Amino acid sequence: MATLQDVAKRAGVSLTTASYALNDTGTVSEATRKRVQEVAAELNYRANAFAQNLKRGKTQTIGVFISRFGGSFYDEILEGIHSAILETDYELLVCPETRSTRRMLLHRQVDGAIVFDSTITNDAILKLAASHFPIVVLDRPLQNEFILPVLLDNPQGVHEAFAHFYDQGLRKLCFIAGAADSIDNTERMATFLAAAEQHHLQVPVYQGNFSEISGYEIAMAILQSSTIPQAVFCANDQMAIGFLRAIKECGLHAPTDIAVVGFDDIPLARYVQPALSTIGASRFDWGANAVRQLIDFIQDKTPFQAHRIPTRLIIRESSSR
Repeated sequence: MATLQDVAKRAGVSLTTASYALNDTGTVSEATRKRVQEVAAELNYRANAFAQNLKRGKTQTIGVFISRFGGSFYDEILEGIHSAILETDYELLVCPETRSTRRMLLHRQVDGAIVFDSTITNDAILKLAASHFPIVVLDRPLQNEFILPVLLDNPQGVHEAFAHFYDQGLRKLCFIAGAADSIDNTERMATFLAAAEQHHLQVPVYQGNFSEISGYEIAMAILQSSTIPQAVFCANDQMAIGFLRAIKECGLHAPTDIAVVGFDDIPLARYVQPALSTIGASRFDWGANAVRQLIDFIQDKTPFQAHRIPTRLIIRESSSR
């Protein structure tokens, strides 16, 4: 494979002149530029784009830092990011939760980052974000001119779910919470409890961790207590699916015995029995919006515009009596 040195030698110019001629930089006569370009074509020389970008202080790459690869939840976000990336000249680097990829973020080895990894601290993100290294976060409401939070409109969907229960005359409600450090969980719980308080209802909260097994175990504990709710709101679908499995094993049915609503509208939600009512949002749009704003900032310094992804209640069999 021909090198820049080969091109310079064949054209009878210095390495610097050859580089200027091929990159349309510096002061080079038109005749020299043409001769160097002709030699490069004869030798089938191709510039190393990665090296050129490094020299310019750019990698032409966006890094996505997520907790893990698995699951449809991440798949749809990544598909939206990938679709938007294909509209540009940028490459995409998806980095799961490992020490080596964490170093890639800390050393700013990409042009910008999308962070959806709760193990990366707020302090680290605030220290890293800069005009030459903008960051989009999908899981926290950070305030900084070089950080864009793109979050779900949790309150919108939760209000619809509460009204769905209340309008059916259901008053004995409970809330199954997810991970305590999740902003989504915090917003969903705060919204549901505030709506209950406005209607003078007391709602017990049970602490889960977003896993199906935690929803199952909480359901078993509730069913063994003296107070069984009429309706249960779970902070995500996995816990709601676990809850449904537990009540079925105990001979109860949703929604006739207990109405159940989850959050996220994962594909499995429509196939469980009974089909799970849930709150959905376009995760594809979530990812696409994030990367488009990030690239606009990198290329044109277009100021970030904070944006909430709309949510909606999807009523299925598990909650409608």
